[in-house]
Amino acid sequence: MAKLDPAHPSAGPQITGFSGTGFRIDRQAYAAAMLTPEWVRAWDAPALADLAPEHVAPLIAARPEFLLLGTGATLRRPSPTFVAALEAEGIGVEAMDSRAAARAWGVLRAEGRWIGAALIGL
Repeated sequence: MAKLDPAHPSAGPQITGFSGTGFRIDRQAYAAAMLTPEWVRAWDAPALADLAPEHVAPLIAARPEFLLLGTGATLRRPSPTFVAALEAEGIGVEAMDSRAAARAWGVLRAEGRWIGAALIGL
């Protein structure tokens, strides 16, 4: 298992590494996950092409500044319809491969940012 070592841990869920094709978050393995600064949940992630706002409804309800969308092993773009629907809610979408999204989570949380993350497995 690869490890992440945040320089300044913040409150809330900590992504501490990768486990197989998933993530190690607060000592538990997740194949895919949704996170806010207050909680982490296992996520039954759809195929990226099928991703719709209802798949991330708990994150929309949390009202993050923006959503870090980890798209799996490689960067892929979500549909413009998905991005437009979240932007209509006042939530930007930052897509990146899931490893980069996991690292960005730690950096942005260390800055105290109120963000959400939806991480598709590797």
